Amino acid sequence: MSQKPSTYQRLQNELRDLIEKSPQGTKLPSEPKLAERFGGSRATLREAMRMFESQGLLRRKQGLGTFVIKPTRVIEAGLEVLESIETLAKMVKLDVTMGELKIKHSTASETQVEKLALASGDPIVEISRVILADDLPVAYLVDVLPDQLLPPELLNHHFTGSVLDLLIKMGKPTLSRSDAEISAVHAQPQVAKTLNIQRGDTLLLLSGLLFDDAGRPVDFSRSYLLPGYFRLKISRKIGAID
Repeated sequence: MSQKPSTYQRLQNELRDLIEKSPQGTKLPSEPKLAERFGGSRATLREAMRMFESQGLLRRKQGLGTFVIKPTRVIEAGLEVLESIETLAKMVKLDVTMGELKIKHSTASETQVEKLALASGDPIVEISRVILADDLPVAYLVDVLPDQLLPPELLNHHFTGSVLDLLIKMGKPTLSRSDAEISAVHAQPQVAKTLNIQRGDTLLLLSGLLFDDAGRPVDFSRSYLLPGYFRLKISRKIGAID
């Protein structure tokens, strides 16, 4: 005898059917109306909706409602090789462009001093920008570098969104490796506003440190990625048994 699905599972299945039948950009009914339609509580419905948000199939917009999102392409990235979003997007023929760009010159914070092996008060440049795909914000990237590393004219006239690609084109310093950490985080107010999502929505956070061939850290980066447009993976060898 098959087990009866829970209210959450039933809501999840009915919500999935609704998403699959709805065209890209469809605005869903309000939470009270959906809860009444599916016969469940708003709390259970909200929990089911969060799962589809984490998959990039739904997006909540502050003050506007919840919309169906169906990415035309998914950017797949292996963590073994460091490549820019622009390079990865070209591989899957997804057009990405840079949205809002902010360049801020200041002195290194305590965290930045530690990450970049700087002295207290050393000048740094923080480059934050939005990456768009399908005319929607899908990533918010923040890079912090020693201030003298990137000539201002390159940032002002030749920057298209990738600090990595810019450093590679410069050829100096020579880059050697990158250490990265990936985690799931809840969007803080500033990030949520930048990506036009709700505060607390789930994002992928890729934090990285880029090193030159002398082992010096030259770039501390944080990439907030919208699930559904990005699939991160890693190939691992099988270890020997002692």
